[in-house]
Amino acid sequence: MGAKAETLAKQFETKVQEATKLLEKLSDADWKKITSAEKWPVCVVAHHIAMSHEGIGNLLKSAASGQHKPSIGMSDIDQMNAKHAKEFATVGKTETLALHKKNAAAAASLVRGLDDTALARSAEALKGMPPMTTEQMVVGILCGHIDEHVGSIKRTVSA
Repeated sequence: MGAKAETLAKQFETKVQEATKLLEKLSDADWKKITSAEKWPVCVVAHHIAMSHEGIGNLLKSAASGQHKPSIGMSDIDQMNAKHAKEFATVGKTETLALHKKNAAAAASLVRGLDDTALARSAEALKGMPPMTTEQMVVGILCGHIDEHVGSIKRTVSA
């Protein structure tokens, strides 16, 4: 909506494009390698990235509205991630890339639609976390999540 939101959306989209290029070039052998950071197959990490765009987008929307009340903590996230890792241990590349592109486009659109007031609103993202502005969540959580996991995949496939 504003210049700041547009800049943030472009920053996110740049990270999405980097992730997409990396995922597209992974071999079948790479797809099955176990990451040292997450201890999951690369396919699970890639699918986790793809799914998380939606969940983080929902968090941003809630924080931006001024109505966000944290309902889960980091231990809940850890449990959900462990369950996800089991359920998607053999997920395919085509399916994962499609989900990644779809959810990333929706998250970028959501960010692009935030005005400066919404970006400045503050909320506790998870139980026990200090409050962050919506803008800080875009940079630290939405973009940071991709950075963290793409870095893990890169280290795994280049090792």
